[in-house]
This record gives sequence, structure tokens and C-alpha cells, in this order.
Amino acid sequence: MKKTHPITVGPSAADLDAIEAEWPLIEAELSLLDAEIALINAADHGGPTVLNWRRLRRAEARVTRVAVELLARPAVRPSVRKLAA
Repeated sequence: MKKTHPITVGPSAADLDAIEAEWPLIEAELSLLDAEIALINAADHGGPTVLNWRRLRRAEARVTRVAVELLARPAVRPSVRKLAA
């Protein structure tokens, strides 16, 4: 007889907070990926347009801007005393 066990292992609250803090960067990188895919697809349809290239440049700039903003935020780290206890 096979017993099923509920999945109790998952991301911790700290993991979820870290993902939420990085979400703007993840979203910007997904936009960049979409722009790159559009360029690849445009090659099959006569080549990329000026709009395709503009979309790529804007997506690259957004990734850079959001990454800098993310790095400028103070890091949230548990205190050393809490870790030692």
C-alpha cells in the first residue's frame, strides 16, 4: 500500500521575501527576453524593424536601471546575534 505524504517543504518566508524584492528585476529581464525573441522572429520576416531595435535598447536600459536600484537598496540581513543563538 502506498502512503501519500503532504508536501510540507517549500520556500521559507525569507525566500519569498527575497523573490518579491527581486521581482522588478525578474520582470525587466523577462521583457528583455521578449525583445530578444522578437528580434529572432523578425529575422524570418524580412529582418528586425527600427521598432524591434528600440524595444531591445529600452529593455536593456530597464534591466540596467532596475539592477542599479536593487543594488542601491539596503540589504535586509538577520543580525549576527540571532544567528549565533
